[in-house]
Amino acid sequence: MTNQPLVLASKDGAVARLVLNRPQAGNSLSHGLVAALHAELDRLAADRSVRVIILSGAGGRIFCAGHDLGEMASADGSAAHHADITALAALMQAVMAQPQIVIAKVEGVATAAGLELVSACDLAFASSVARFAVPGVNIGFWCHTPQVQLTRVVGRKAAMMMLATGKLFSAQHALSIGLINEVLEPDALDAHVDAIAAEIASKSGHTLAAGKESFHKQMPLDVPAAYDLVRDLAVAHLEHGDAKEGIAAFLEKRQAVWDQD
Repeated sequence: MTNQPLVLASKDGAVARLVLNRPQAGNSLSHGLVAALHAELDRLAADRSVRVIILSGAGGRIFCAGHDLGEMASADGSAAHHADITALAALMQAVMAQPQIVIAKVEGVATAAGLELVSACDLAFASSVARFAVPGVNIGFWCHTPQVQLTRVVGRKAAMMMLATGKLFSAQHALSIGLINEVLEPDALDAHVDAIAAEIASKSGHTLAAGKESFHKQMPLDVPAAYDLVRDLAVAHLEHGDAKEGIAAFLEKRQAVWDQD
């Protein structure tokens, strides 16, 4: 297993797949895995033929167990912890800044920074047997970094319930609080995620990238500032070839042909 890549990468047309590949360690986010995943995201960001990325965990039992606690325990002082958390925060922000739509496919357990990773993704689909937790409080440590993504996805009360209890919550609970988009039976998850990915991948790559950037930029703003921002973004977008092509195709009742730019 030591010779295996930490991230398994593949591509099928406009859909790329990244698989966290440390199943023997619960796909925990070691320094090496964080760096490898960030590098793969950077590589794919430059590939304009890719419009969707599906992120999953090897082995099926655990999507991602969060930080590698062995590495955390052996870290040499606060400087090492600072570097570790800085790298993890950069990874989460890279997922959000990724020009492609990133889909988390959660077959098993997602905890702590693994749940943070699910939260950072644009969409998330889970097996009915999947479980979710931010269990740092159980070992005397608050999940400081996971709460950043979690609170922005599910809101204060639902986030605090998970953070303060450290409990494993069901996929249905994760759905009810907005952490994930849908729950599927285990044997239906792959096909459903593939179908969603294919549907999104059929859209204009420029529109997906511009739209995702717009989405994240307007979210923290108050309503007047958000409208000021998106007005200018919309005007610029209307001048792009894909917007002109899409409108023309709609009026002419034909299939649009998207640019690769």
